[in-house]
Amino acid sequence: MSTFTLPNSEPKVLVNLIPELSEDQLLSFPAFKVWISTLQHSLSTQQDPSHAFNSAPYKLRKIDIQSADFFGGKRLGFLKLKAEISNDKGENLPGSVFLRGGSVAMLLILQPDDVRENTEREKHVIVTVQPRIPAGSLALAELPAGMLDDSGTFAGAAAKEIAEETGLEIPESDLINMTELAISPASSDKDEHIQQAVYPSPGGSDEFIPLFLWQKRVPRDQLKDWQGKLTGLRKHGEKITLMLYPLEHVWKLGGRDAKILSAWAMYHGLKRDGKI
Repeated sequence: MSTFTLPNSEPKVLVNLIPELSEDQLLSFPAFKVWISTLQHSLSTQQDPSHAFNSAPYKLRKIDIQSADFFGGKRLGFLKLKAEISNDKGENLPGSVFLRGGSVAMLLILQPDDVRENTEREKHVIVTVQPRIPAGSLALAELPAGMLDDSGTFAGAAAKEIAEETGLEIPESDLINMTELAISPASSDKDEHIQQAVYPSPGGSDEFIPLFLWQKRVPRDQLKDWQGKLTGLRKHGEKITLMLYPLEHVWKLGGRDAKILSAWAMYHGLKRDGKI
């Protein structure tokens, strides 16, 4: 096991590595870079006299890397670490962290084009059904999730399935970032600079998910055809499939998925406030 001192840390933070992970790999891992810079800034806000922890500020003192998962045997994908954060009174903050970084989720709404515009009538949402082993499920209904590729287009397994089944591709120019509209950005260095995104499990993971909205009006016959085909029933051996579900009821279907619940609530809140 090797150790090094975290650059630009005050007090000096000792990092204990595992044999399969180098200092360069850790410091270049995007999820670690975002997490450590965000945490260090949040700790710095304690200097403000009005901060609740100003009289006994907490400090990051040590990071123990516990395990790492590599994708394809080479690219660092997930990291488990323990951060030691305490004040001079000996009080500690919980510091077990599963680092995986951010992703994006899409609320994809389709509506027949013969319905009067600017109404909520007959809107349907594209939902994915797929195995999610961490949840112990082989068929979890959830909002399509993935990433924006270098060209700004929604990408990943869900996006591929959507393109294959419907021919729909989702460019960045057509997306509305609901989380940016709903969550006010930091206005000064006195504020924490956490992401304008949803944190589905902040007690244990750094994962953050910006929620995007994409709406499209399509011919009724086309929507009807997709409704008949996108039922959520998988063919033998098929890992991921799609279903169309009425927008007004999707919160019931997706009650186990934080992305569906967050996007549904944010959509209706932004509609109510006239922001979308």
